[in-house]
Amino acid sequence: MSNACLRYYAAMCQTDLPNPTDRAGIHRNVGRMLEMAHFAATAYAPFHDVRLIVFPEFSLAAPMYDRVDELHEKLAVPVPNEFTDRFQKTAGELGVFIQAGSFLECDDRYPGHVFNTSCLIGPDGVLLKYRKVHPWIPWELHTSPHDLPRYDAPLFPTVDTEIGRLGAAICYDWLFPEAIRQLALSGAEVLIRVSAYMDPWGTAAPLDWWTIINRARAIENVAYVAACNQGAALRRYAPFSWPGGSMIVDYDGRILAQAEPGGGERIVVGPIDLAALRTERERRRGHLMPAHLRMEAYPAYHRGIYPAGTLPSPPRQEDVEAAIREGRRRWHTPGGDSGPASEARARA
Repeated sequence: MSNACLRYYAAMCQTDLPNPTDRAGIHRNVGRMLEMAHFAATAYAPFHDVRLIVFPEFSLAAPMYDRVDELHEKLAVPVPNEFTDRFQKTAGELGVFIQAGSFLECDDRYPGHVFNTSCLIGPDGVLLKYRKVHPWIPWELHTSPHDLPRYDAPLFPTVDTEIGRLGAAICYDWLFPEAIRQLALSGAEVLIRVSAYMDPWGTAAPLDWWTIINRARAIENVAYVAACNQGAALRRYAPFSWPGGSMIVDYDGRILAQAEPGGGERIVVGPIDLAALRTERERRRGHLMPAHLRMEAYPAYHRGIYPAGTLPSPPRQEDVEAAIREGRRRWHTPGGDSGPASEARARA
């Protein structure tokens, strides 16, 4: 990789912002996020070279309305847009890459659908656009690209940059080791988690899923994890509150930096050492799990469970509930009519 920056710092910019009710509110939140990006890049400059800045899920907009048509009317935007232009300008000024939280995205190719989308933005614009594959059903109304007939873009894209090969996924995606493994198998060295991981599953005992999952995904994929969690108070994003705890984890599961658990606005920075990571990936013979996968030994992965390619437009809550029931049925009836042939029929 030419002109690679092998050692740098990542900044997790945890937010506590009002939940926008319209696009003007998105502009307001972007303004504060850009202020935080400047703080991260300039205030830490005497100590660290901050090159990656990550914001949490829902820092730009959350699916706060009960109907998809309301989301389209008041909050959904195409990508790229005027907001990504603002992030791009700041990325150029600071010489950084920004994982810009999450948009509610509309796309004319998929009328009636809203995606939960996170963008990696650099000085040259949007470098990577990831659409959440595992919405937190049944609460989240946005669409998974997996559920659309004839969807042909990569579900888990990665991108080469001067700060390494990066991949991102959003919140609930991370509870699926299969999802994050797709990024690792595409060569991702830094796995970015854009999250709004609410209480009580967050940072506190007895659950502390946030910490457990972040460390496990780093270990099993021999990769860095840069995880930024929402810190909004209950009054901001009712009916949920978020406990923060944003962190950077190394490829052996060590927590290198972490925001103190608890809500509120925070910036936490930690090191990314690509030289060390690449050395370990090259020299290890043990604990190199992505290279030790025995794919032929996992026949359960050869059949479909949650229905693919069947979501109508516009989507209805009853369709989601029916898909949930079907996924449960297939889970409990291994070897039933849920393999590749039935999935192909569903996509036809």
